[in-house]
Amino acid sequence: MPSKRSLSLIAAIFVLAAACCGAGLWLHRGAAVCVSVSVDGQEIARFDLDQDTEYLIPGYAGGTNRLIVRDGQAWVEEASCPDKLCVHQGRIRRTGEMIICLPNRMTAEIIGDEKG
Repeated sequence: MPSKRSLSLIAAIFVLAAACCGAGLWLHRGAAVCVSVSVDGQEIARFDLDQDTEYLIPGYAGGTNRLIVRDGQAWVEEASCPDKLCVHQGRIRRTGEMIICLPNRMTAEIIGDEKG
């Protein structure tokens, strides 16, 4: 039988986990509106998540990333970088989520409604 101290520790861990989940939901409460695309720290395009589109992003040193926006989500389908980590990051749809391609110095970030 677990001691009172062990049960208290387990309860504290559950409370902390619930608080972290709640904070994450609170931070992402604003409606996702668009995806902002930047190369080398400069925004080069914004796309509304309500409009399906494909965009070939010209990256650093001639690199490229193909961004797809469809059904309220965005993802990188193809990339010229060697490791393709940006392709494997999957689809993003919530405010604050990002896809990053370090070799091409590209970021795609979901931007939300500021009114939240």
